[in-house]
Amino acid sequence: MNKEKLAGLSTQERKIISYFSAKEENTITADKLIEFHPCKRATANQILRRLALKGWIQRLKYGVYAIVPITSTTATPIIDNAWSLAMDLFNPAYISGWSAAEYWDLTEQIFNSVSVSTMSTQRESIQLFGNVKFRTKLVEKAHFFGIKKIWFGSKAIEIADPSRMLIDILDLPRFGGGGRHMVDVIRQYWNTDVCNPDLLLEYALRYKRGVVFKRLGFLAETLNAPISEEWLNICQINISKGISYLDPDGPKKGKIISKWRLKINLPI
Repeated sequence: MNKEKLAGLSTQERKIISYFSAKEENTITADKLIEFHPCKRATANQILRRLALKGWIQRLKYGVYAIVPITSTTATPIIDNAWSLAMDLFNPAYISGWSAAEYWDLTEQIFNSVSVSTMSTQRESIQLFGNVKFRTKLVEKAHFFGIKKIWFGSKAIEIADPSRMLIDILDLPRFGGGGRHMVDVIRQYWNTDVCNPDLLLEYALRYKRGVVFKRLGFLAETLNAPISEEWLNICQINISKGISYLDPDGPKKGKIISKWRLKINLPI
């Protein structure tokens, strides 16, 4: 973006932009602005709206803005630190699903969106912020475990470890890119150094969802995972009643595996 063509900044506005740029903040809110520049909330919101109108920041959602890079050719550029942005937008949150699978080299498929598990209730599971698509999965506080901290430059990112990521996609296959991709990721997991059957089973027991045990046990058995009969038995005694789909978004027809109370509605 050619900033010379945009409305100029006042001395106060220049200080604000310089401050948040130097801090490499992902987002700017009225609260953050007031902390740096004490003023009434109405004044802070007015300053942010004015900066957005001038093209120096872009509105991501109500009350949340991001600085537009000076080199940008548009007032609404694609955010290049999407994972870091997700930490602010959906806090408390962690990267999981297909995004975590990509990070841990459990898939070669490239997705054009970011999958985020969050404790913050969202109106829509798929949202667009800063021209980046985010897919969210709501998790309970008790399910906030198995998370690692990684760093992108000076920014800390919370991400599900490989075993925790598997629990998320076993619970909601579409969060892992759909049923078939879920199977591919799990197959890859069993054949890499990140495979940890004991930890995976521990996470499943902490998660306490019968359908997770159904998919986990069936796929472990079918894919010849390096697990014991005792491991499989623990999965089986924790499955829920009724018949579930291997892929809840797949066809309604399929062979029922009574042992796992699971309808296999996709090719393995």
